[in-house]
Amino acid sequence: MDSYLIQVNGQGDHVPLLDIHLKTNGNSMSLGKVKGRKPRWAVRASEMSKKTFNPVRAIVDSMKVEPNPKKAMISLSLGDPTVFGNLPTNDEVTRAMKEALDSGRYNGYAPSVGYQSCREAVAAYYNCPEAPLEAQDVILTSGCSQAIELALAVLANPGQNILVPRPGFSLYKTLALSMGIEVKLYNLMPEKSWEIDLKHLESLVDEKTACIIVNNPSNPCGSVFSKSHLQKILAVASRQCVPILADEIYGDMVFADCKYEPIATLSTNVPILSCGGLAKRWLVPGWRMGWILIHDRRDIFGNEIRDGLIRLSQRILGPCTIVQGALERILHRTPPDFYHNTLSILKSNADLCYAALSAIPGLQPVRPAGAMYLMVEIEMEHFPEFENDVEFTERLISEQSVFCLPATCFEYPNFFRVVITVPEEMILEACSRIQEFCEMHFQGAEGAQDLECDK
Repeated sequence: MDSYLIQVNGQGDHVPLLDIHLKTNGNSMSLGKVKGRKPRWAVRASEMSKKTFNPVRAIVDSMKVEPNPKKAMISLSLGDPTVFGNLPTNDEVTRAMKEALDSGRYNGYAPSVGYQSCREAVAAYYNCPEAPLEAQDVILTSGCSQAIELALAVLANPGQNILVPRPGFSLYKTLALSMGIEVKLYNLMPEKSWEIDLKHLESLVDEKTACIIVNNPSNPCGSVFSKSHLQKILAVASRQCVPILADEIYGDMVFADCKYEPIATLSTNVPILSCGGLAKRWLVPGWRMGWILIHDRRDIFGNEIRDGLIRLSQRILGPCTIVQGALERILHRTPPDFYHNTLSILKSNADLCYAALSAIPGLQPVRPAGAMYLMVEIEMEHFPEFENDVEFTERLISEQSVFCLPATCFEYPNFFRVVITVPEEMILEACSRIQEFCEMHFQGAEGAQDLECDK
């Protein structure tokens, strides 16, 4: 029998040493003297947590301003369509949830990638001849945000880079940097309704590029890419052999004069992970139901990416099972007029907002074609008392109690974003206050020059 003898030696002020002897089959062997560990508390935040940074929160939290107490606050900043109660989900959606809950069948664990029947329902909903889908091509996730996180995690290693739109949704950068993935920003062009600068995009690709993120329809721009532009994006990805992560959470949320094209329907050779969910189109962001659709017609992803997504999904064991229980009915029984009515309200608000802001000296809104947002350029040369878009929007809060997100949050200074899901009367009142604010601070060319000379 093996035996172990551990002897502690220490005299006076000397640090105790562990003298360790092992006796194995009658033979004694010394491992020498090892300096003893003095227990002490040393709890530190992980490197991953330290690298996690949300620019929206950082900028908004630093805006130490109080709204004008004489005016009710109007927030045009939060991309949550449920805030004001004017855009409720459909009765079929809530009925499906109630039935799933009352059935008692969805209280336990589901497979981490989702119930097979639910994956089949999503596949059937999005399946089309141009981009066929089966249940095995669907991974259910806890919201579209987790879909994006899993897609990034399976495609990119620390030290690699991803290509991200500027302006773009801040979560891409937040997730990537926390994983040790470099972010390279490609430009969108406001003068071309926020189309991608394709030459700039392609110039950023190198041997470490893991994927291109394409967000269509866009947050924060409200833009919708044409079929021909999407084909040009795919041509870049094909030439460079780089897969696409498509953020399509606003898919089908486009206005009547525009057509949404899922990017996977336009390519047979570029592998695509398309991320979507219930949050925006069905107006239930708090239900946290998302999905990844795996489009891999040439088997470039192969089993490795699929297996990787399955393993990653096991970290939190999938999305809420009650919502999964309601999913098939939500997808297949929500009446078409619900979608139409939602888009009619958003289109009306977008038109009102665009027309009102276009008439204000010093502002240049870019007309949206879908989603829930509108971007507005601030001609800073006409507002010389403000250093940047953050100062502009801070003063807009303190003087007019209107809160718009400065586009510095989206890596695009001297613009601000307007959310168009608020009730019509609030849109009109907010635009009226923005006009009053701009008229108060606007300087013509001569006035701006004089103010600069006084500085």
